[in-house]
Amino acid sequence: MENNVRPESLQRIETPELAKAFIEEQVALLREQIGEKKVLLALSGGVDSSVVAALLIKAIGKNLVCVHVNHGLLRKGEPEQVIEVFRGQMDANLIYVDAVDRFLDKLAGVSDPEKKRKIIGEEFIRVFEEEAEKLDGIHFLAQGTIYPDILESVGVKAHHNVGGLPEKFGFELVEPVKFLYKDEVRVVGKELGLPDNMVYRQPFPGPGLGVRCVGAITRDRLEALREADAIVREEIGKLPETPWQYFCAIPDFVSTGIKYVDGQGQRYMGWAVVIRAVNTVDAVTATVPEIPFSVLCKMRDEIVKIPGVNRVLWDLSEKPLATIEWE
Repeated sequence: MENNVRPESLQRIETPELAKAFIEEQVALLREQIGEKKVLLALSGGVDSSVVAALLIKAIGKNLVCVHVNHGLLRKGEPEQVIEVFRGQMDANLIYVDAVDRFLDKLAGVSDPEKKRKIIGEEFIRVFEEEAEKLDGIHFLAQGTIYPDILESVGVKAHHNVGGLPEKFGFELVEPVKFLYKDEVRVVGKELGLPDNMVYRQPFPGPGLGVRCVGAITRDRLEALREADAIVREEIGKLPETPWQYFCAIPDFVSTGIKYVDGQGQRYMGWAVVIRAVNTVDAVTATVPEIPFSVLCKMRDEIVKIPGVNRVLWDLSEKPLATIEWE
């Protein structure tokens, strides 16, 4: 564990000045460690991998190869933002992999949450491994490990961990933010010029919307969830004080709805969207904040316009007894 203990000399990074000093130090260390060799990074678009990417671009430019795998379970606009920020603005060496059909075909008919997680994780490793095999001259594998990951698991977080790639390919690891806490990573990301909605991105499970589309995932229900999630994030995000996390889920059932056509009521079956917001310090316990009823109604009015949705529910459950996510 000696190499995984946060140095006592490392100050808490709470200001732009300290972030700038950290960036300068890391860029120098990365250049010394990597030299003219190439680095491979799985770029999810989350704050940790995005900050690592921005640091490495600053240090080694095109010798960083970023691979962004779109598995179809990301939130609305996220793949496009990754391409725009890193390829469009930072001129990164970015490989975009459209694996939507591949993942959703594998998940078809699978309702057990743990089986879904396993399929998503294993398929991601396969896709990333296939991309790695196409590349020449890769010597290092970069990962967005942060200090809480080391404290909690003496390793790296599941959605950044690319399985046995380091061992299989002989890659050396590069983990430039492994001694930072999440709030420090955000300060560094801000100083690196990453956009706020990437730096302050909501906590998001590794399997993405796959665990918020409850039960067996269907493409139409997944798209309805993606649209509803975008509405919830936009409207709650406008509040003067936003909760720690806010999102929505679509349970695996339908209920009766009614619509009027030429004055005649017609019954039909539709989905419910559940809005969830929580506050927490440690994610062990969580409370439910008050959301103005007018905001709930505004979200309801927009969400029911989504094809297939006829109900909007507000989840008041705290942790315990409920978990934050539905699966």
